[in-house]
Amino acid sequence: MEVTTLSFENLHKHGELFANMFRARHKAFIQHNKWDLPQANGMEFDQYDTPASRWVAVHKNGQILAGIRLTPTTHRCGIYSYMIRDAQKGLLSSIPSNLLYDEAPVADHIWESSRVFVSELVPAADRMRVQMQLRQEMVISARNLGATSVLGLIPEVSRRLGRRVGLDCEPAGPILSFDGLDCVCVSISMASKLH
Repeated sequence: MEVTTLSFENLHKHGELFANMFRARHKAFIQHNKWDLPQANGMEFDQYDTPASRWVAVHKNGQILAGIRLTPTTHRCGIYSYMIRDAQKGLLSSIPSNLLYDEAPVADHIWESSRVFVSELVPAADRMRVQMQLRQEMVISARNLGATSVLGLIPEVSRRLGRRVGLDCEPAGPILSFDGLDCVCVSISMASKLH
């Protein structure tokens, strides 16, 4: 199992891995979760997949096992900035605008984590190891990008997983229900120790 942080600057070094990430997202979010998201050629993408973002991929033999997208909170592309902020501003009808207690931050040292998934093809016995690899690489990448914290919208039960892998996930908003799943915005400190 390998872990790679992809960017527009290095994707040429990784063959099909970048496209496979978007194919895996299609399977996770469109086929499995039944979300109505932009897609083309069997790949899921949205307005936040820009050269400013990074994509953390856990993979084995070219198959994507898990992934996370990191986006700087300072980035803008047309009317969009980052998912949580845009939801708060009412630009995304699928996410309630009251997802944060405070105004969405815009700062060089804060990045957003989104499109987090673990493939349903990962056996139950391997899921914790895959999730730990994913979170560890997310922290390493975020720190290398200058982040001291990451803001993310996660299933509420994932906060416990965060503690198990050494992440300090503090609620940044109320618990909201999405398709019967309780979710919450969290601020994740990059100062936490990793196990």
